[in-house]
Amino acid sequence: MSAAAASAERARPPWWRALHQALMPDYNRKTTLYWWTMVLLGTLVLGVSVRGLTTLALADLGRVAAGVLIATLAGLFPVRVPRSKNSFAAGEIYIFLLIAIHGPPAAVVAAACEAGLGSYRTSKRWTSRMGSPAIAGFAMFLCGGLFQAASDALRAAGWLGPGAEVSLLMGLGAIYSFANSVFVSTLIKLKRNETLSLATWFREWGWMGLTYVATGALAALLFLTFQQFGITVLIVSVPMLVMFLATLHAFFSQQQATERHVLELQRSEKRFQSAFTHASIGMALVTTDGRVLQANRALSNLLQRDMASFAGTAFDDLLFAEDAGVLQEPLARVLRLEVETFSQELRLREPSGGAIWVALHCGFFADAASSQPCLIFQIHDITARRGAEGRLQHIAYHDSLTNLPNRSRFNECLLQALSRQRADSARHFAVMYLDFDRFKLINDSLGHGAGDEFLVKVAQRMREHLRPGDLLARLGGDEFAILTEHLATTYHAVTLAERLQHALRQPLQIAGKEIATSASIGITFSDIGYRSPDEVLRDADLAMYKAKAKGKAQYALFDSSLHRQATEQLNLEGDLRRAIEAGELALVFQPIYELVARRLVSFEALLRWNHPQRGLVSPATFIPLAEESGLIESLSRWVLEHACGQLHAWHAQYPAMGRVGIHVNASSRDFASTHFTAAVSDALERHDLRAALLTLEITENALMQRKDGAADTLAQLRELGVGLSIDDFGTGYSSLSYLTTLPISSLKIDRSFVRQLQGSAESSEIIRAVITLGASLGKQVVAEGIETEIQLKRLRELGCGLGQGYLLAEPLTPRQAGALLAGLSAQPAATKIALDPIAAAPSYPSPGKNEEPVMLH
Repeated sequence: MSAAAASAERARPPWWRALHQALMPDYNRKTTLYWWTMVLLGTLVLGVSVRGLTTLALADLGRVAAGVLIATLAGLFPVRVPRSKNSFAAGEIYIFLLIAIHGPPAAVVAAACEAGLGSYRTSKRWTSRMGSPAIAGFAMFLCGGLFQAASDALRAAGWLGPGAEVSLLMGLGAIYSFANSVFVSTLIKLKRNETLSLATWFREWGWMGLTYVATGALAALLFLTFQQFGITVLIVSVPMLVMFLATLHAFFSQQQATERHVLELQRSEKRFQSAFTHASIGMALVTTDGRVLQANRALSNLLQRDMASFAGTAFDDLLFAEDAGVLQEPLARVLRLEVETFSQELRLREPSGGAIWVALHCGFFADAASSQPCLIFQIHDITARRGAEGRLQHIAYHDSLTNLPNRSRFNECLLQALSRQRADSARHFAVMYLDFDRFKLINDSLGHGAGDEFLVKVAQRMREHLRPGDLLARLGGDEFAILTEHLATTYHAVTLAERLQHALRQPLQIAGKEIATSASIGITFSDIGYRSPDEVLRDADLAMYKAKAKGKAQYALFDSSLHRQATEQLNLEGDLRRAIEAGELALVFQPIYELVARRLVSFEALLRWNHPQRGLVSPATFIPLAEESGLIESLSRWVLEHACGQLHAWHAQYPAMGRVGIHVNASSRDFASTHFTAAVSDALERHDLRAALLTLEITENALMQRKDGAADTLAQLRELGVGLSIDDFGTGYSSLSYLTTLPISSLKIDRSFVRQLQGSAESSEIIRAVITLGASLGKQVVAEGIETEIQLKRLRELGCGLGQGYLLAEPLTPRQAGALLAGLSAQPAATKIALDPIAAAPSYPSPGKNEEPVMLH
């Protein structure tokens, strides 16, 4: 044998230890010793008992075998005793009967067989399958020996009668139960390292002892019957015993089912009581007539009342009166069994009188302790949710700045007013639409914070001068609306408008400055027959624009002609959009001359629209329309492109006129656009023009409205080399500081000052001041609207360098301007500066003497 094999052989455990690990791996030393002891003793007594049975006659041996078989088979059908871990088996009856008839050896064999079959059925461990029959046989051997000794003693004394036999077998049952249970319990306690006590035995095995005593009594009765009637009685007893066990099993099963049902009801009641008492939401049991039977702690805490105080209280007393009325109808439907449950939001009343919003859920509840059904209320506190919903509702329907109703809320109220007016034609109302004059100026000059402060203060001032039932709303920006109802005549709305105008004229302190304001107000009335809030606001808005057209601080009433005007303007806007692509637009060019040298220096490009149906549309009509509709930038680009293209064509055709430039009117939106400089640069490059030949004109008011946004664009254009001119100078509100900081190259004196030169010394002084200002700032001055020789002479005397007007030349079509350039180009160089009047009247329609040339403002 090799060394490795020898080492493995020495490491292998002995056979008895391997057997121990296989049979009882969880047994300690004491338990193992006890178990082997009981198995050996049981095996020994079983062998002795079997040997003792061999001395019996064959008939007796047959009866013993039958008894052992019946006892063993009976052990397969135990009847569990209610409220106990033990079970009743009929096998012990025949075991005790065998000991009475044939002595302890028969009983030992029967007990071992019955225990062996039972353990084989209930356990898979060989320790149990071997230990149980051994312990049962050893216990019966000991108890049977005592029984035999007692029987012999009583028989010898002549006392062994029926009563003594019954007592002996009952005692045998008690002693056997005790011995067998002690042996089994000892094994279990040793395995757990615990000590067996008498109290523990009675708690775990006491009921089994009583069962065995009863079993012994039955065995005694069978024994006495056997002594009188023989073996036939025993044969008959088997089916009777089976019927008894089946009846007992059915009785115990029904009792167990009843006990389980009662136990489940008790558990359910406890669960309900626990859930009811400890629920986090308020709960109350209420009778069908509305009286509180019981309330839980959560409801007590919610209403700050003692739990006991709820009993007998009418639930309506916990509610506000109007909410109690809301609850009656759904409660009645539940009581009539029309619905099973319902939910309702209502208010509970606090002891202090405060309101608690709750969501109440109601349903039927069957109380096990009462035959009468009741209602169960589940009450959840939703005060915080209702508060949040109220705040969200307020936010959704109110302006965050002024806290006034917003457009959505105003439309709702207006819709209700329309419904009331349709139901009762005598219920008249009026709607006023307000827009503040010069609000943009406040934002631009003082900042948006000052603008917000202004809106808050004017909203407060207007609210102070309205009636309690009037509704003031902010629709957006500086636009407000007023709904006033219960009007006897239109005079009341007019009076209200005048009162508001007077109130708004009072100065306000805004950002530390005193500011006076005014509003344009449009008014419309319900007797026009409106169908929707949108129609009402539309007409009030139209009336407001009518008031704004009349001047500041005006009001206007809506009339049907405004609809026609609005429709006309909408149609004209659509036509203007198409005109840009349809070739309906054209340019005319008004010359600009040096007044002293009478030399042509430039043209001003003026836009004309020849509508195919309407004919020539006045620029005073379509230019404001283009600005309002957003088309002004497209028009500006069109004018810039065609003016540059025309100038390039003239330069190519008349090279001697290469120093003649072009003036193009641009809008405030152009100068505020970040793309305008690039568009100008592209046009100049595309038509091969020097930037110095292009001058862009913007009106004084338009420039001041967007001075901050236009400053960068103006600087970029001057850097590009383009000339910049302020048109209509003297009619706006620009300051000297802006004239010195903005890169302006020229000023154009408004025609209104030129027109008054003949009769107004003030106009002469204004023009003199402008010319002096221009000279001091290094800017050219151009006079517009020169129509008489006196005006021309006076401008020369005042030192004005450039001018334009009907006296010098009317706006010319491209063909007429080309003819002018051709004539000047053909003259000798010494005479090219002479001003040649145009003999022929232009064929292209031109404005009359009182009409100003078109400008893109």
